[in-house]
Amino acid sequence: MDVPSIRPAKRLIVAVIGFTVLAIGTAIIVLPGPSIIVIPLGLSILATEFVWAKRFLKKMKSRLKNK
Repeated sequence: MDVPSIRPAKRLIVAVIGFTVLAIGTAIIVLPGPSIIVIPLGLSILATEFVWAKRFLKKMKSRLKNK
């Protein structure tokens, strides 16, 4: 009997939570709130499962350090 992998379900849950936090952070740009904290938090959540998010977060960090 094959045991189904939990990896796709975990990836989906991380994607839903990460994109939700990212969307809230994007909305906070025009609404009052700390979007500068919420957007990187959403990217950090996504970076646990997605390489593209990890690369984007790394670029953001390096640009902030250079300024």
